[in-house]
Amino acid sequence: MRYSKRYIVISIILFMVFLFKFHILELDDAEVGMFRGGELKEEVWYPLVANDVNGKELTLIIDNKSYSSVKYDFYMDDNRNIMVPVAILRDAMDCSAHLYENSTLLVEKHNLNAILTVDKHEAISTGESFMVSSPLVEIEGAYYVSLTDLSEMLGYKCSFSFADNTFTTADTSENVSALPASYDLRDRYRISAIRNQGKYGTCWAFGALTAMESALLPEASFKFSVDHMSMSNSFNVTQYDGGEYTMGMAYLAAWQGPVYESDDPYGDGETNSELKAVKHVQEMRIIASKDIAAIKEAVFKYGGVQTSLYSSLRSATSTSRYYNRGTNSYCYIGTEKPNHEVVIIGWDDNYSKENFSIPLDGDGAFICQNSWGENFGEGGVFYVSYYDTNIGSHNVVYTRIDGVDNYDNIYQSDLCGWVGKMGYDKESMYGANVFTAEKDENVVAAAFYATAPDTEYKVYVVDKFTNETSFDNKILVAEGVLEDAGYYTIDFEKEIAVKKGQKYAVVVYVYTPGATHPMAIEYDSGDKFLDNIILDDGEGYISYTGNQFIDVKEKQDCNLCIKAFTNDR
Repeated sequence: MRYSKRYIVISIILFMVFLFKFHILELDDAEVGMFRGGELKEEVWYPLVANDVNGKELTLIIDNKSYSSVKYDFYMDDNRNIMVPVAILRDAMDCSAHLYENSTLLVEKHNLNAILTVDKHEAISTGESFMVSSPLVEIEGAYYVSLTDLSEMLGYKCSFSFADNTFTTADTSENVSALPASYDLRDRYRISAIRNQGKYGTCWAFGALTAMESALLPEASFKFSVDHMSMSNSFNVTQYDGGEYTMGMAYLAAWQGPVYESDDPYGDGETNSELKAVKHVQEMRIIASKDIAAIKEAVFKYGGVQTSLYSSLRSATSTSRYYNRGTNSYCYIGTEKPNHEVVIIGWDDNYSKENFSIPLDGDGAFICQNSWGENFGEGGVFYVSYYDTNIGSHNVVYTRIDGVDNYDNIYQSDLCGWVGKMGYDKESMYGANVFTAEKDENVVAAAFYATAPDTEYKVYVVDKFTNETSFDNKILVAEGVLEDAGYYTIDFEKEIAVKKGQKYAVVVYVYTPGATHPMAIEYDSGDKFLDNIILDDGEGYISYTGNQFIDVKEKQDCNLCIKAFTNDR
């Protein structure tokens, strides 16, 4: 016989163990079975089962989203539990998942929560004691949680298919929002310190950095410099002039910052443009205008959401018919455009309409952090009605903030970022930027803007660029779909080697439903803020179909918003 009897017996036993584990076959006896007259102890056979599972590609299906162990770092442990990195929970389960003091994990979904502590079997499941078979563990700085136990704590149903090595778990709640009726980041230590912009028009910078600081909490606490963002950028702007969220996005995307507040203190009229960024912001999502549910989800999963409103107040001490000082609530309904940036840090669907000073059709309010010091509102926080004309119309959440060792080099020509859009009056187009390698490097990622939701993209690299005919040799390195508008960095599926002095091109194809101008560009719109813009520092090309490319300046004097990232070789 080709297979020994021993191999056949072991295979049958492993299959039976899986049946017991996932309740396909139930036995009252705690022992697994018998083998040659001896009892098969869990501590003997469970590791064999795990070894067999981990020796092949393992697939997770979480709420119909598929994850492979080839790309993601998860495994079956010796208790036959699926251990997944905490980092994937937020998006995989549409939940809030945060680590406190490097030891305690809080996961929230619906009105349920799970609290697990490193190396402890005792956990808390929505206020009740719960014993996990595999505790939260830390391995080389990464944290792993038992998806098997977590599924039970959050009302999921899970199963394992031995035939195709697939673990499936799905939310069993029907017609129930993943979000609670009220949520406040203050209760979860996920808001940064309340600060005061004083006499300056720097709310846009406070809004951006406050939201960034919130996105990093509770795992890490930082205080970034508003002086540096508002003064050491590529725009012709003073601290009295004001600004908008796209300026902050451009500053961060260009790696001009952030820097620490301690290195460039606020309000002294000085800045140091030579300071280097202490974080690299690689993704900033723009939440659709007035999409209350999406804004809530962003706060819940990622942290504070930078947004704008029209403020008839000019300081913490001024008065307005739209502001109820007794309840710290604000609502403006009218035609005025936004003039102030704040950060949404929570919501309350049941916040009474009676708390507002103007009549409203219904209850509900966002909880917002201001930049007017602790003497304003509720210790620096106030409530803005869902019915306010402008709240939630322009929204940014900071969803990927890396350390400065993520890539060695950035190549770019769009320091002012997304100023306008370009296209061929259709939903798709190709754009390409050409760069010259400063040393022997590997091109590993590219960044660009999705100008509207549900943008499909393909990214290519031309490793040896000489002229427009070189685009015939473009290599596909990544593709996907971006749910929200915003700025995204796409890591390549394979690295492309380039030598010092070699010209190479990064090509981006975008298909943006409903768009006529889907490509973000930097150009001189005539705004005084753009008096310092530089448009002769890039080499860009565009194409209608991807077959023939022309120099972008034949259509518009501009730079394409496409960046490249490399690592040294």
